[in-house]
Amino acid sequence: MSTISFTLTDEMRGQSIGVESPPTTLEVEKGHIARFAEAIGDDNPAYTEGTPETGGIVAPPTFLRSMRAVRPEIPFDIPFTRLLDGGSDWEYFDHVRPGDTITAVGRVENILERTGSIGQMLITTIKITYRNQTGAIVATQTSTSIRH
Repeated sequence: MSTISFTLTDEMRGQSIGVESPPTTLEVEKGHIARFAEAIGDDNPAYTEGTPETGGIVAPPTFLRSMRAVRPEIPFDIPFTRLLDGGSDWEYFDHVRPGDTITAVGRVENILERTGSIGQMLITTIKITYRNQTGAIVATQTSTSIRH
């Protein structure tokens, strides 16, 4: 159980909500998609050869997890040293294909303080928007992290 004393103020919440990360960019390569599909054990031909249904090679939906971490900086010190992944919800709008340049930006959607069985917690919700080279949104990921 946590023994750290911390209070999230309304001012701190206001400073945090809406903060965005710097953009992270990934140039999608055909070989990268194939290696990712192999690593997750998915032999779907859409990921290596393309199919008529997909109109060519596409990346598996979880492929976007291979991007470098996208994390907005919270504008104050967080005293908790432990971090739990509270889960993610994904929404997909278009395929990711070889030749795409995907840019991701994370935005703090919410930050809350709670006390639970593990003690005091800071719960942060971040929405990452993934756009291709035309600016079209291909996916969004809403993640929850729990610091304690």
